[in-house]
Amino acid sequence: APLLPVDSRRRFPYDEPMNSTSSSPPPSASEDLARRMAALGIREADLSESFVRSGGNGGQNVNKVATCVQLIHGPSGIRIKSQESRHQGANRRRARELLVEKLEALRDATVREARARIERARRSRRGRPRALKERLLQSKARRARSKELRRRPAE
Repeated sequence: APLLPVDSRRRFPYDEPMNSTSSSPPPSASEDLARRMAALGIREADLSESFVRSGGNGGQNVNKVATCVQLIHGPSGIRIKSQESRHQGANRRRARELLVEKLEALRDATVREARARIERARRSRRGRPRALKERLLQSKARRARSKELRRRPAE
């Protein structure tokens, strides 16, 4: 079999663009991540990053090289640890993605909670529908009649 030319640049699946039929190229993963971080107000200065030795699959590389990334977001105090890949760069990107996902989930939960609180207040201010009121009054009238029958007869 003929030897294929070797690309001097190492290629990873997360660097490859997705196949798309659109005319404009999709934003790269790092551009999308930067946009999401900016939308949440996360600055690189707010992040404390440390590297420790990883464990598990990856062979000698993960045992010798500090490929595990520990990321701490100062303002929120959220701590993320990523050791999914044998490559430190991939783990750095993944740690940032996990941080963004966690902060987006917190933001979305806060928004949902605020909407639910507003909806509960709106429902509590709203009066009962007329048909429901009539049914309640009929139920009360039936109960009053049954209690009336339990009374002692007047002498």
